[in-house]
Amino acid sequence: MSTASDLPGFEVPLHRSLTEPILMGGAPRTVAIANGTLAAAVGLGMQLWIPGVVLWIVGHSLAVWGARVDPQFMQVFAKHLKHKPLLDV
Repeated sequence: MSTASDLPGFEVPLHRSLTEPILMGGAPRTVAIANGTLAAAVGLGMQLWIPGVVLWIVGHSLAVWGARVDPQFMQVFAKHLKHKPLLDV
C-alpha cells in the first residue's frame, strides 16, 4: 500500500505567505489600521494627545496578544457577532 505522499503529483510546493495571516506590528492588519485611525482621531482631531497614545498602545497590545493566541481571532469574532443566540430565554 502506498500513501498519497508516495504517489507522484500529490505534493505541491506552497509558499509560506499563502498560509500566514497578514500582520502589521504583530497585530492583524485590519485591526491595526482601525486602531491607528481611532487613536489618530482622538490624538489629532480632538487634540487629546495622551489619551490617543494610551488608546493606541493598549489597543495594539491587545491585538498583538490576540494574534499570538489565535492568528484568526478577528475572523472568529466577526462570525461570532453574526450568529444568533442558540437559546432564546
